[in-house]
Amino acid sequence: MLIDLDKWSEIYATIKKHKLRTALTAFGVFWGIFMLIVLLGAGKGLENGVIKDFNVAKNAIFVWTQRTSIPYQGLKAGRFIQLTNDDMAAIKRQIPQVAVLAPSLSLNGTFTVSYKTKSSSFQVRGDYPEFREVEPLIILKGRFLNNSDLAEKRKVAVIGERIIEVLFPKGANPIGQYINIKGAFFRVVGISRGRGKGEDLMQNAQTIYIPATALQQTYNRINKIDYFAVTPQPGVPAVLVEDKVKELLMSRHKVSPQDLKAFGSANVEKEFEEVQGLFTGIAAFSWVVSIGTIIAGIIGVGNIMLIVVKERTKEIGIRKALGATPWSIISLIIQESIVITGFAGYMGLLAGTGMVALIDYFMTKFEVDAGFFSNPEVNVPVAVTAVILLVFTGTLAGLIPATKAARINPVEALRDE
Repeated sequence: MLIDLDKWSEIYATIKKHKLRTALTAFGVFWGIFMLIVLLGAGKGLENGVIKDFNVAKNAIFVWTQRTSIPYQGLKAGRFIQLTNDDMAAIKRQIPQVAVLAPSLSLNGTFTVSYKTKSSSFQVRGDYPEFREVEPLIILKGRFLNNSDLAEKRKVAVIGERIIEVLFPKGANPIGQYINIKGAFFRVVGISRGRGKGEDLMQNAQTIYIPATALQQTYNRINKIDYFAVTPQPGVPAVLVEDKVKELLMSRHKVSPQDLKAFGSANVEKEFEEVQGLFTGIAAFSWVVSIGTIIAGIIGVGNIMLIVVKERTKEIGIRKALGATPWSIISLIIQESIVITGFAGYMGLLAGTGMVALIDYFMTKFEVDAGFFSNPEVNVPVAVTAVILLVFTGTLAGLIPATKAARINPVEALRDE
């Protein structure tokens, strides 16, 4: 038979005879697995919360200008550099590693935005359709800017929710209406919402997006760009594209290659990798703490199995005298050890997974905003690894007692009192 019922009956009888001892021993394994699942789930929730705050593409690069700090080719230090549409064309033409290029500029100075009798101050940005590939936006109604808007320099606008609250009557539909931005009228074609939270979400709610070409022409900023947002082609490191863009701009604007202050940049991919490294460390710490607890449980199980072997010395001696093989003795002890650790660990796995799922359920149901903590979860590979760990630890816990049992001399065992 594939299943030895007699052996399972013996294991059950042994465990039943020493219920309290077995339960206290198994608790160490249970607690170790429970801690592992809960800590990893909490770590994943922290990771999800932080990643959710990344409201830009995870491989995005932002490049802007500052003032030069080194004289170069007869030009003095302290010179301000102005990015232009020609720079945009040069990047597209000379750096094939660039996948998305989204130039952006803002309407600066003191001005108001008005609709009929109401007015207030808001941020006005000039952007390209590619902007949404770098900083994803949710379009609640209408549409975002398109290539025709750019080519024809249309006076159209996509507005945030706060602008609707301030300028428009409650319940009014702003799509198709005209707002006055610093003396020029723009037709509202869309309503947007950011994907971040906190300050980022609030900032988007107060931002108006208009075609970059319309902003340049309407407000006398011809051929001017404030910064470039870039993403690399798949498989290309963001740092490579960042360096190439800055080198090209340095060459075009006669900036010394050693001048590290002339251009500022932000590499989101690098920041994201640093964050990922932090969470890898948290996961590793969780495994170390939990495995330490599991090892303590294994030692406890091993000690109990040694006691079991000692208590059953005469029985084992009789078995061997009747022809029982060493492997049959070893398998009996190891199987009992695996049953204890496996059951305790499986209960810890269920309890930990249930705890994580319960936290996620309540956070979702009651829309709890826990800042940098969101949607804790247990990965399937982690659960599978935990199960494999249980089988391994069960075998390990019973190995030494089983070996000792297999070495028992039948004659000496029968004399044992």
